[in-house]
Amino acid sequence: MLGTAIDVRDLGVRFRRNRRGRRSFKDLFADSSRRSKPGEFWALRGVSFTVQPGESIGVVGRNGQGKSTLLKLVAGVLLPDEGHVTVSGGVAPLIEITGGFVGDLTVRENVRLTAGLHGMSRAEVSRRFDGIIDFAELRESIDTPYKHLSNGMKVRLAFAVVSQLEEPILLVDEVLAVGDKAFREKCYKRIDELLAEGRTLFFVSHNEKDLRRFCTRGLYLDKGVLAMDAPIADVLNRYNADYNAG
Repeated sequence: MLGTAIDVRDLGVRFRRNRRGRRSFKDLFADSSRRSKPGEFWALRGVSFTVQPGESIGVVGRNGQGKSTLLKLVAGVLLPDEGHVTVSGGVAPLIEITGGFVGDLTVRENVRLTAGLHGMSRAEVSRRFDGIIDFAELRESIDTPYKHLSNGMKVRLAFAVVSQLEEPILLVDEVLAVGDKAFREKCYKRIDELLAEGRTLFFVSHNEKDLRRFCTRGLYLDKGVLAMDAPIADVLNRYNADYNAG
């Protein structure tokens, strides 16, 4: 569809219930069967939806229902077993706080490395560097190895880098649950700014207040199936009713 930011069609992905976890590329090429085998289960199946540019989508569901898996498929971190995901434009993923950061490198070095991995040019990194450090409130720790940062500091650094990317789609997975109240509010204001610029938000969270604040539309995943696609208030009402019903 012309102008669609994210197009998901008949999406399905399988996992193994053993230590190997996700199948390797070798497994994918060696096995063309779409039938589940012993020890496998479908984390997602038959999921279809589209997202228009500028929409703010909240993904809800209990733990283990496929929310983070869906986000990783949209980000291109995982490959589907069935169907497809088409993303128009780049994504700014705030999915795993340690992704792309190197423990022995300093904060300064990690900003330059990670921003570069996300596609920023050297000139752009240099131009945005002070803003990233100040937003993360890590000026005094700029030459500290990343591995010595607290979890809260790591979240601040990750959000500061990703929120400076100019990609049209922002993917967020629960990371704002970590960190102090003041910094969370700073992140919220930054998300508000990005939405005002017309960015697309794909937001996985268990925090109903955050979902109502940022999202206008909701996707409710239940047992790996898209159970509801509707305005966020309606989706949350359905999810809460199902949760309370046990």
